[in-house]
Amino acid sequence: VQLQASGGGLVQAGGSLRLSCAAFGRTFSKSIMGWFRQATGKELESVGRISANGASTNYTDSVKGRFTISRDNAKNTAYLQMNTLKPEDTAVYYCAAGEVDFRGRYAWNYWGQGTQVTVSS
Repeated sequence: VQLQASGGGLVQAGGSLRLSCAAFGRTFSKSIMGWFRQATGKELESVGRISANGASTNYTDSVKGRFTISRDNAKNTAYLQMNTLKPEDTAVYYCAAGEVDFRGRYAWNYWGQGTQVTVSS
């Protein structure tokens, strides 16, 4: 699976952005999709993930109630809707496709190139 993230940009605090992650490959509909972010000087952080069929989502506490992950398997695309953005959401955002391995852990096998999100105060 090849992934291409897009939709980043500059937005004022309180604004919204929607990121897209287009997937190219036959296994998208079978893959868990995750969104991650990395702010300058900080470690990579998980934002959330969505199950292969879209029925289940999980989010890190700092974005709960503000961010929504969705997917359209017919379009091979995952989305990250970000509302009520804060300056601390500023980061490079990455999408990833993965699976749960035999140990029950998430294995993120494929990554997109990242898209910059900057939230001004």
